[in-house]
Amino acid sequence: MVGSFKTVYVLVHGLCSTSDELLTVKHALEKAGLTTCSWTIPGYSFDANQEHQVASSYDHWIEFLHEQIVDLRAQHSTPVQIQLIGLSAGANLILGLSIKHPSDVQSLVLLSTPLWIDGWSVPFYHWLLPLALYTPLGAFWRYEEKEPFGVKNERIRAWIKKQLSERRISSAGASVLEIGHLRAHDQLRRFVRKTLPHAKMPTTLMIHAKEDEVASLNNVKWLRDHWQGSTLSYVELGNSYHMITIDNDRQQVCEEILGFTHTLQTVNSPVV
Repeated sequence: MVGSFKTVYVLVHGLCSTSDELLTVKHALEKAGLTTCSWTIPGYSFDANQEHQVASSYDHWIEFLHEQIVDLRAQHSTPVQIQLIGLSAGANLILGLSIKHPSDVQSLVLLSTPLWIDGWSVPFYHWLLPLALYTPLGAFWRYEEKEPFGVKNERIRAWIKKQLSERRISSAGASVLEIGHLRAHDQLRRFVRKTLPHAKMPTTLMIHAKEDEVASLNNVKWLRDHWQGSTLSYVELGNSYHMITIDNDRQQVCEEILGFTHTLQTVNSPVV
């Protein structure tokens, strides 16, 4: 058999959160017999052992993922193809990785990509955020999660609220985002917006909710207008907010990802 390879589906959660955000996708892929993995990213992921979450730079986030992929490939005797699946800030992170290390990635799935924080729930004074991120004023400010927690489904929203009342983390992310994480993510967003129009991107599926309260459909339009390289497919969801992997359309999200992976497997099937 010529051209035999193994595909690994790497799941990248949102900012200062955990892989729990992507459990529905992980279970769907593994039920289909596919191999998944996810990593705790130092300075990006939520660390339950730390009272205060300390961020590292977005470059460190990208290089950590790069190193893990290199190690992953070294563990297999056959070639390994990498499909990256990123949610929210994780979508920006896998875009950054693909730009900096294009040979690492064979395909992308972008879920609720927030290159701009401009959804319907974002307050009108959000334009002042750089004052908090890049001046001493930031020492007195942090972002506290509040309803709707990125979720349209009221039952799931109540469950997240209960989780956050009992501990510092929920299936939708941390109760508080410190200034360091927000600053590093803002720098990542700026890097992607600056460099993506000049980069050759891999085959990609983008899924976004029409009612995303964090990142509007303008993010989708910008990506489509500036995409270079392979195909960019798009699916719009009609019954979710930002956290599409745990909201009303979560089953459709899984089905769309499985359909995308099946298409890629058919196109890239080895020659006998």
